[in-house]
Amino acid sequence: MADLSPPAATACDFDVIVLGAGPAGAAAARTARAEGLSVALLDKARFPRAKLCGGGLTGRSARYFQDIFGSPLPPALIDSKTAVEFHAEGQPLGHLPQIPAMHLTMRWSFDAELVARALAAGAADLTGQRIARIDPEGPAVTLADGRRLTARVLIGADGVHSAVARALFGQAHDRARVGFGLEVEAPAAPGNATAPLRIDFGAAHWGYGWHFPKSGSSTIGIGGVQARNPHMKAAMADYLALLGQDPALPVKGHHLPFGDFPARPGRGAVLLAGDAAGLVDPITGEGIAYAMKSGQLAARAAARALAAGAPATALARYRAALRPIHRAIRQARAIRLLLFAPLFRPAFLSAFRRSGHLRQLYMRLLAGEIEYPDMARAVLRRLPAFLAGAVRRGKTP
Repeated sequence: MADLSPPAATACDFDVIVLGAGPAGAAAARTARAEGLSVALLDKARFPRAKLCGGGLTGRSARYFQDIFGSPLPPALIDSKTAVEFHAEGQPLGHLPQIPAMHLTMRWSFDAELVARALAAGAADLTGQRIARIDPEGPAVTLADGRRLTARVLIGADGVHSAVARALFGQAHDRARVGFGLEVEAPAAPGNATAPLRIDFGAAHWGYGWHFPKSGSSTIGIGGVQARNPHMKAAMADYLALLGQDPALPVKGHHLPFGDFPARPGRGAVLLAGDAAGLVDPITGEGIAYAMKSGQLAARAAARALAAGAPATALARYRAALRPIHRAIRQARAIRLLLFAPLFRPAFLSAFRRSGHLRQLYMRLLAGEIEYPDMARAVLRRLPAFLAGAVRRGKTP
């Protein structure tokens, strides 16, 4: 009589391979280990490594860090700020001396801490390994030294230029919609310890500029939708000059997903997390919180799929878990039209200058104390005034 029992599962080197060891990947590896899975954590870099990023850690980031890594943010890794200045086109929009704590970190140290915690939890250390080939059907990864590693689930947490996303879809992001940022690390000014954060709306088109004064340096940058900023280097030089910095400081650039997330963050047993999944706030540009959370959710989806003996169901489980984040990003994209589109921008800036409540809402949003539905209600209450102002000016976006 024929044996009708299901075939035995093919042996794999790991339950989960996580490609990319930034906040999304480290969170995924740590969570997968907490779920009892065998994990390989891969990255082309050894940690610590340089990473271009403003290093802002919101209250949301702090909560996710504690939930995933089991302790509060280490004080040695952060500078905390409780004041902010807003500007637009070189003119002050308002100063808030008391805001929910906003933490600043250097990604060199922060990411190394996350990786160390993932490895301490038992993830196999395959950092410093370059990838020669990704097989989404395996899933499997071939290293540059010829080793082929197999897994039942692959999590791509390898950034905005994700090799995993390219293997799945042929490209990592939509060039017409992706954002771009320029940034410098300037020497720390004597007053950095007490200096407030600074945010400049309009330093880049459909974006903003930032000055984050830290104990060891000042992180200064601008970011916006790439297609709307053909002269971003000149805009960055202007912004540095505005802040009294040398416009000739070495500038580095990087792409930002800026809320351009794919409807399907993966395929079957292959999942995308963090920047690879486009999970960056399209208004604030903040991505660390969603990176950590999506890494956690991807690992949990993998664990549930593997427990059910159905690795290919990982994506469906992950998409369901991501719905609140996707909904928040969609809401943010709608609000972004009111903040940055030329049709509405003058009215928004006028309201922002007059309304301390609106400024506080913005910072509470950044701190993770409120979500975009709360911000949307506040903005919608002002929509008739925005529209009236636009009609008077007779402008179009």
